[in-house]
This record gives sequence, C-alpha cells and structure tokens, in this order.
Amino acid sequence: EYDGGYAEYTVVPVSSVIPVRTDLDWATLGALPEMLQTAHGSLHTGLAIRPGQTLLVRGGTSSVGVAAAAIAKEHGLTVFSTTRDPQRAEVLRDLGVDHPIVDDGTVAAQVREILPEGVDAALELVGTNVLPDTLRATAVHGTVCFTGMLSDNWTIPDFYPIGYLPNGVRLTAYGGESSDLPVEAFQRYVDLVAEGKLPVRVERVFAMDEIGEAHRVMQDGGAVGKLVVRVN
Repeated sequence: EYDGGYAEYTVVPVSSVIPVRTDLDWATLGALPEMLQTAHGSLHTGLAIRPGQTLLVRGGTSSVGVAAAAIAKEHGLTVFSTTRDPQRAEVLRDLGVDHPIVDDGTVAAQVREILPEGVDAALELVGTNVLPDTLRATAVHGTVCFTGMLSDNWTIPDFYPIGYLPNGVRLTAYGGESSDLPVEAFQRYVDLVAEGKLPVRVERVFAMDEIGEAHRVMQDGGAVGKLVVRVN
C-alpha cells in the first residue's frame, strides 16, 4: 500500500510495523515478513492444515514455497514439493521436503504413484495453467489453495466448475495482508529460524546498485528461496 521498497528511508503507519526481538542479521530478517505472512496465511487460512496431513507445494523452490514447506514440516505434515529443474530436487530434500517432485506437467500422476489417494492439501504457486493438474493430485475432501502466479497465468477462461473441479475436491484462495500474521506467530517463526529449526533459504544478497541484476535473477528463475537487497 505504500511505496518505498527501494528507498533508503520510508515512513509507514504504525499498524504496518511488527515488533520483533532477534539477533538475526538484517538480510535474513528482512527476507522473512512477506514470505512468512504469505506462507502462513496460505497454510492456516487457505488450507487449515493439521498435523499428520499431506501437503503438495506446487512451485516449491520459490521463496514462499520454501517457507511453506518449512512451516508445514514444523507443523507435523508430510510435504511433497515441486521443481522444474531436476538438479534442484536434492536442494528441496536438504530443506526438509519428504518427496521432491520434478514438475514435467504431470505432477498428479507422480504424487499418486507415492500416495494413491492423493494429498490432503495443495498450495498452488505456479498459476492457472497447472491448476487442473494440482487439483487432480488432491484427495477427495482435500483442498487446493490458489496463492501464486509464478507463470503469470491469472485467470481461468470459460470456467465451468463441474467440468473443472474433480469430485469432492475444494478450491480456495489466499491473498491476505500483514494483519494475517499475528505478532506472536511471527516472533515464533523468527525464533525458529534463529535456532536453525525452520530452514528458510536466502539465496543471495544484493547491494542497492545491483537491483537490476536482482530482477534479472528473479525473472530468470535463477534462485531457490529469497533474494534480498540491502541499502548498505
């Protein structure tokens, strides 16, 4: 709501500020709020996850995908997560993902080879172009939360619910704001990151004069996790 993402100084209402106690470095701390808010809201508001469930994260090497997998694992879920790059599958495993999946467009078939009934919950971060496949990967009475459009596919032309949605699979969405992440929850996540119990990956830190390069890396999909720009 307020410009200033690349400003050296900015002024915002106190309602947009979350107090936190931590010794984390600024680059790591700065990477957390938006990423954790989106992941937290998608999992808890969009999917209402519960310990013991199975979760598919479609777009698992994005910053939100990495955070969502970490939060879900900390919450006691079994996590499937996708990447289009076979070389990144092991990175996902190192981040705690139980079942890394190379996304060749048929994720549902790969999920059901491991879990024939499908996953309890799925987080869609790629876009509407792969949403039907994500829905097919989800169990009856399971839920898919549409949160991201990494592919820049936003809408569903000629949406016909009965033909589009598998029987008994729910589709919801999440597009919340900072107030969806309670202060207590954010502090807890920050503490877990500091203790090494919540693996959130910062891929690279850029200086202000490297912003152009940061955008090129982001647009080329050249990062696993978060890119950070420091003022100094």
